[in-house]
Amino acid sequence: MAKTEVKTKPTEMTVADFIAAIPETRRREEAEIVDAMHRRATGQEPKMWGPSIIGYGSYDYQYDSGHSGTMCRAGYSPRKGAMTLYVMGDHYGDLQGEADALLAKLGKHTSSKACLYIKKLADVDLEVLEKLVALSWRGMNAKYPT
Repeated sequence: MAKTEVKTKPTEMTVADFIAAIPETRRREEAEIVDAMHRRATGQEPKMWGPSIIGYGSYDYQYDSGHSGTMCRAGYSPRKGAMTLYVMGDHYGDLQGEADALLAKLGKHTSSKACLYIKKLADVDLEVLEKLVALSWRGMNAKYPT
């Protein structure tokens, strides 16, 4: 089945311009911290994906339904309500035990299938968060090697 057109794809906006335009000082500073964390964990320069996702690398996926597309391999969005990090969630496979242990030590957060929500970075252990980002990157690379 051919790839279906997805709305979230790389744009020409620069990450620096996007972060500089975040109106709330704390969220802007947090976005810079999370960007540096992702750069260290992934070794990648970020790109904007859609209007609000800062993404690192990319991968092609295809669901059992036949829907397919390309998405950033790691990323986050400094949304007003919470910093949203796109991680492997409950799909870590062999790495799930390590992910669960890190999540237990992370601090105040909520999560969904593939998102980690943090209201304030001050509420979490940043070293643990960076380890989670790196673990998700490793897991994505194992699951989607090309």
